[in-house]
Amino acid sequence: MREALKILVTFVIIIWLVEVINILSGRALVVYGILPRHLSGLSGILLHPFLHGSPSHLISNSLPLMILGFIVALEGRSKFIKVTLYIVIVGGALLWLLGRASLHIGASLLIFGYFGYIVVNAFHKGSFLSVFVALIAVASYGGIIYGVLPLDNRVSWEGHLFGLIAGIAAVKSVKQ
Repeated sequence: MREALKILVTFVIIIWLVEVINILSGRALVVYGILPRHLSGLSGILLHPFLHGSPSHLISNSLPLMILGFIVALEGRSKFIKVTLYIVIVGGALLWLLGRASLHIGASLLIFGYFGYIVVNAFHKGSFLSVFVALIAVASYGGIIYGVLPLDNRVSWEGHLFGLIAGIAAVKSVKQ
């Protein structure tokens, strides 16, 4: 548990440091988000989880990122890194290919990916503990599922959807 917490705290600190640099640069880093079907947007596939539109955007992502990421990190550092990279790359690539022509930033693709991974992995494993943890995640964060609906033009619902899909796919695709 200590290692899982250390991994997540380090990850979130890095995201916050990027936010501070972004603020000091007048938000110049935001251009490195995902811009669908533009070559310049390809770098955003890896960089978008580190970029946020405002401190409040990052604050709203920090707690679910910590909690859901912590649950994934309990499977070990190697598994956490593989699942995270899978979600970021596969979800980001889907967003780059199929997302609307808008700049997509933020860690919510990863949050939705972790959520999908936790829920599907629990039922794939079938252990009492994994199902119990998944039920707690659903009870705590199940409402985020509405984020995959195109209800607000300012929200990357596509990022949420493709993150969820990538997280579910990671269950079978990512090996220890």
